[in-house]
Amino acid sequence: MAPRVTIRSKLALGLFAIAAVLLLPLAITLQSLERLHDTTALLQRRDVAASLLLNRMRSGADELGRLDLALLFVHKPENRAAMDSQLTVLALNADSLRHLDMADASRKIGDAIARIGAYVTDEYTAAAAGRNADADSISSHHILPAINAAERELTTAEHDLRDRSSRLVAAATEETSAARNAAAVGLGVAATLALIIAIVLWRSISRPVRDLEKGMAAVADGNFGYRLRIAPQRRDEFGRLAESFQSMASQLAQLDRLKAEFISIASHELKTPINVILGYLQLIDEGVYGTISPKLRETLRTIDTQTRALARLVHQLLDISRFEAGGGKLDLRPTALDQFLQELEDTFRVLAMQRSIDFRVERLGALPAEVLWDPDRVSEVLGNLLSNAFKFTDRNGSVELLADASDGQVHLSIRDTGAGIPPQQLPHIFEKFYQADNQGSATHAGTGLGLAIARQIVVAHGGQISVESSLGMGTTFHITLPVRAGGRLRGHALTPSVGVPA
Repeated sequence: MAPRVTIRSKLALGLFAIAAVLLLPLAITLQSLERLHDTTALLQRRDVAASLLLNRMRSGADELGRLDLALLFVHKPENRAAMDSQLTVLALNADSLRHLDMADASRKIGDAIARIGAYVTDEYTAAAAGRNADADSISSHHILPAINAAERELTTAEHDLRDRSSRLVAAATEETSAARNAAAVGLGVAATLALIIAIVLWRSISRPVRDLEKGMAAVADGNFGYRLRIAPQRRDEFGRLAESFQSMASQLAQLDRLKAEFISIASHELKTPINVILGYLQLIDEGVYGTISPKLRETLRTIDTQTRALARLVHQLLDISRFEAGGGKLDLRPTALDQFLQELEDTFRVLAMQRSIDFRVERLGALPAEVLWDPDRVSEVLGNLLSNAFKFTDRNGSVELLADASDGQVHLSIRDTGAGIPPQQLPHIFEKFYQADNQGSATHAGTGLGLAIARQIVVAHGGQISVESSLGMGTTFHITLPVRAGGRLRGHALTPSVGVPA
């Protein structure tokens, strides 16, 4: 037996190969980046720090000129202390230049600062003693020339630093260009190899996945006889999936046949005894089997009501089962749309008057004179939605049926001002037997099948149904039907949409 090659092993091998081919350009790039990092670090650690230090010293030299004037004209001890402090800071900064490979500038600027310090005491003493001429002479002949000398040395140091930084930047640019070229070549080779490996992996995995996807879609559409192109004999996971798919499709086909048989049996075995019960109840009520007491008559009416409710439930179950099994047929025939809407309006007008609800049918724009629908089925859908609207709308509320047409489709909206549906429950209201939490607002409880049947009928016509609702503000159902329905369709073709009104 051939060894089983799993998809995991294929993926692992492919990823390892891609990683291996990417290591070469990565190593080249890292080596180039290491050299670039050294140059950049030197710029940051030495030249940037030196530039900042020279800027501070330039500001300090400017401050010395201002402090010298202060010593000449304002003979305060704090000015002398400020001058001494500034000289100390500048001396320390000048000494720091030596550690940034600027020893010559450090020495020359330090000498100028020392000369300033040597004459500051004499200038302050002369100014404080009132010997302004002497103080001014010391400032003009010794201190100011020393400050100017310090500023000239700072300018020279700045020029030297700029030249040195330019050379480093040029070197960094060269290294960057070399790294870029090396990385581009390596990456091009690696990308080509990685692309080849990825294509091989993609073709070996994507084709079976697409085949499985088509197969699942076919089964979802009720085509249980679909056969995959994947051979069940494949020695990987796809082979096992193909084998499981065939087994699943076979079981679903069998279940579909059992479902059809159940519908046939249920239509005879459930409806017949219910009709017999109703028949006997009618005979008893008519006195065929003797006189009955008022109490017994009341009991019989309760039984009759519940039996008829059971008959409706069985009818609805059979109805929705036929559609789901593909047996729900439409009796399409030309129908006068205006007359169809008028009959609906006449049917519910009495109910609206009884419940003091404002009910109206509005035709928005031009409607087609004739549609090709199953009028009984569409009337069942709209009647169910209108009944729900009346059921959940309090007295003095409103219910509307709006109709308009565009692009070969008729749009029908049933809008009420009733209790509304909680947002989290909207996605489920078209499911069988699902009932929202607003049943407490209804005048009578339902079975949870009406909306499921409505969806099947609308979809069978090739249409769409959706709902939007807001608690306490009402609910709106939207139905879109083609002017000419296409005939018998399966009920899975469309999923209703839900939303909240803007």
